[in-house]
Amino acid sequence: MGPNRRAALYAGVLFIIATVANIIGVGLSRSLLDDPDPLAAISSHANRVAAGALLELVAAGACVGIAIALYPVLKTWGASAALGSVVFRTAEAVMYMICVASLLSLLALSQRFISAGAADPSSYRTVGQAFLDVREQAALVAVFAFSVGAFLYYGLFYRSRLVPRWLSVWGIGAVILMFLACVLALFTQNDLTTYTILALPIGVQEMVLAVWLIAKGFSVPAPPSMRVAEREPASIGS
Repeated sequence: MGPNRRAALYAGVLFIIATVANIIGVGLSRSLLDDPDPLAAISSHANRVAAGALLELVAAGACVGIAIALYPVLKTWGASAALGSVVFRTAEAVMYMICVASLLSLLALSQRFISAGAADPSSYRTVGQAFLDVREQAALVAVFAFSVGAFLYYGLFYRSRLVPRWLSVWGIGAVILMFLACVLALFTQNDLTTYTILALPIGVQEMVLAVWLIAKGFSVPAPPSMRVAEREPASIGS
């Protein structure tokens, strides 16, 4: 198996891991965080919250892994953009880790809340809401970072034809919709999930891309230097 085929396989598998781990991980805690009394709900389902946090960490690592797996292939077509995708997807992962830290802090706070009984419950709820706010805003910044990082490598995919143009264009359009959802969430102060309809295209596209990379790998177009050489007229010998 050549390095390009291996990179495509790794990236495809990581796309699937990141998506599945994130959906399940967030899903495990989402209903508890939306509960009218989230501290009591979280305390009653500590193992569920811990499992969700672990899956979110796996998803964060997979996000970075995607850009790292793609970098050796994409740098030929644009080293700055390829490196930028790694930087922004790393920033995304850092924000997701902050989300996990906030969730685990809520778990610890919920156990203290239950142990304290009726002793000043309002202060615990105030701190708990602060942790929820940090988690929500960190998630928003993470998706902003994802949008920029993904736009960079989809642009390189389009330029290089390493994957079919229709798949690259779909990715670019879907990322722009995702970025729009982030902007709307930022200025309306609504939860990002309010704009799920704008996030669906990139979710579907990434799964299609993952299957394509696993099944077919990258195309092998001529490198940029060769294309430039082909366009230049042959020099006349002296």
